[in-house]
Amino acid sequence: MKWKKDAKEGILVAGGQGTGSALTQLNGPYGLFVDTLGTLYVADSFNHRVMRWTQGDKKQGTVIVGGNGEGEE
Repeated sequence: MKWKKDAKEGILVAGGQGTGSALTQLNGPYGLFVDTLGTLYVADSFNHRVMRWTQGDKKQGTVIVGGNGEGEE
């Protein structure tokens, strides 16, 4: 869920749709990080990628690394 300051209701940005690799799905989220600009990063472990949601994003995240399956390194 994404919450804006003073919001009464959150916005669903990922999850709730079962497993998969669409930009609105997470498959085994393992960790998250929020930077000083409010950008949210999520390690999506079973999709082998790191996703990002910036302040201006509405509902869809961006793959910033990975997403091409399991690798050797």
